Amino acid sequence: MQKMKEKTLQNFLNKCLFVILICSSLASFAIAQETDSTILDQFLEGLEKRYSKNDFRADFSQVSKLKVLEIDEAASGKAMFSHPGKMKWEYLEPQQHQIITNGKMLWIYRPDQNQVIIGDAQAFFKQGAGGAFLSDISIIKEKYIISIKENTESNFVLNLIPKVKTPEIQSILIIVSKKDYYIKKIITSNIYEDTIEIEFHNIEFKDIDESVFELNIPENTNIMDMDNLQGNQ
Repeated sequence: MQKMKEKTLQNFLNKCLFVILICSSLASFAIAQETDSTILDQFLEGLEKRYSKNDFRADFSQVSKLKVLEIDEAASGKAMFSHPGKMKWEYLEPQQHQIITNGKMLWIYRPDQNQVIIGDAQAFFKQGAGGAFLSDISIIKEKYIISIKENTESNFVLNLIPKVKTPEIQSILIIVSKKDYYIKKIITSNIYEDTIEIEFHNIEFKDIDESVFELNIPENTNIMDMDNLQGNQ
């Protein structure tokens, strides 16, 4: 009888210990989640302070990978950004062309083809495509679910998942320096697993003349409307 009581007591104590361990594990998990959330919030605050309403320019190198076709294309050039929504991507290699927006209008200028495509910037850069969040950093909180993918000694790697799903953007990875909150690289993926990787060099935060974000279309240039082009596809 005594042995049975001891065995029952031991079983009860084992169950209590199991419950305590489970509760402890859940508490540790909750604390870890809260810590990650706090770190992310603090880092995003620093990132916003660095980029919000600040003009900046940089050199960039770009690699586009089309998975199905097994094609890699490299390009490079210079880029300029101004809040809110103003950008100029000036591609110098392998072919010269420019993508310019004042936040409302969009111009894609290809001098070798003597052609300018004009369109609505909001439609073209929807969901932050084309690095649009670089000219308005508040977009990332508004339009993406953000998590920390990696936390290294020198960088944070942020994973952005669109709140509204589109074929063009499946996810965006942003590699940010912990030292100065500079965005060093962005990698955009679509639903076909194609990627566009853009790395920034020689980043400078300085005022940029607003005229940079307008295109004075040269005479005798062929002007094409983006809506008409999309309608014919």
